[in-house]
Amino acid sequence: MRNLLLGICFFPLLCFSQDAEKKIKTLQLQIDSIENQKANIQGNIDELKLQKIREDLLDVGLPELKTGEEIIAHSAYSLVYSEQHEQAKWVAHIIIPDIINGKTSRSNDFREDSLIKTGSAIEIDYGLKSLNPDKKDEYIYDWFGFDRGHLAPSADFRWSKKAVSESFYYSNMSPQLDKFNREKWADLEGLLRGYVYDHPETQLYVVTGPLLNDSLAKIERGVNKVSIPNYFYKVALDLKNKKAIAFIMPNAAIPYPLSSYAVTINEVEEVTGINFFYQLADSLEGILERQKNIADWVPEKQKDDVDPVYPPSLPPRTFNTVMAKQFMGTNKNVNIIGTVVSGRTSSKGNLMFNLDKKYPNNIFTVFILKRNIINFTYDPLEEWLGKQITLKGTISDFSGKPAMTIEKEEAVKISPNGKMMLVIGDE
Repeated sequence: MRNLLLGICFFPLLCFSQDAEKKIKTLQLQIDSIENQKANIQGNIDELKLQKIREDLLDVGLPELKTGEEIIAHSAYSLVYSEQHEQAKWVAHIIIPDIINGKTSRSNDFREDSLIKTGSAIEIDYGLKSLNPDKKDEYIYDWFGFDRGHLAPSADFRWSKKAVSESFYYSNMSPQLDKFNREKWADLEGLLRGYVYDHPETQLYVVTGPLLNDSLAKIERGVNKVSIPNYFYKVALDLKNKKAIAFIMPNAAIPYPLSSYAVTINEVEEVTGINFFYQLADSLEGILERQKNIADWVPEKQKDDVDPVYPPSLPPRTFNTVMAKQFMGTNKNVNIIGTVVSGRTSSKGNLMFNLDKKYPNNIFTVFILKRNIINFTYDPLEEWLGKQITLKGTISDFSGKPAMTIEKEEAVKISPNGKMMLVIGDE
């Protein structure tokens, strides 16, 4: 009887609570099991995607090897290493549409590449680190003046934790000035990812590398004396849509827009001696490697953008929209030439125009205050758009970019038929 009483719950709510708690734990274990299964399945899917990338690289994406060269194949990219320069001669990878929803962040686990038989560059080739005496477990870094610049960028692999991590091998690094690596080079990487965002049905074959030669300076403080490239190249191929483009950019702070550095793949082949996409049919390869249409690669809202006037083509005593920056705040009257790519009326009734590049990539802005619109015998919003104009005035600072405020019609000359003109007025 005593045992029977012990089995009877005198507090039904408590008994129910204990029973519910057990059921919750059981269900939670089921959920955890399902999540583990999902993670395992997703891992298998990712491995298959990585396998397909390697197969596609072998079929299309790898440049032709030269005598003595060896392919170093990682999960999502392959390279040929130059022992002389302690960096890759080229790195080939593929940007797939999975980056659109990829959420893997930078791993920053820079490390030696064990697949390089002669040994890759290492951390102390780029800088030294020491423990901070004031903060335990914190390091103080003494870099040797260069970023460890990715050739195949980690963000191109953010759908795969494994691929992101492997992008931090030193075989995938090259010395880049911070103003280059973090600005225009990063913009170029973003441009190609943006292309995949806009074309989610395709994948992009990319080959990147430094222009290497025997006369390059080296990081002398480093152990392996890594060469410092003066230029970098990047070639891109959308095989599905039959589009291709290439870029050659100086390892420097770059004032001009990316479009100024667009070239054909043929031009990169000429300066590097590398035969890209050689496995394509000759007729198709010939067509693709002659392309250089930057409008195919930029977002829709940037398709009307144009390059600033090439400096050697400028009329006497006239400057393009990039060169205008040097006159910000000088109070000097200068002639600036550019193409009006956008115009609008602000909420205060002022007119605003962008020359050569639209917002948010704008590089030069023109203002006509509301009170001065009466000084024009025509409507600038109608007359200027799409035309090349030359302005005379002083350059002000508009959010860190050059701008000019025009007060009267005489300070503006519209190029006839879009052709360049002589400079305006007096010195």
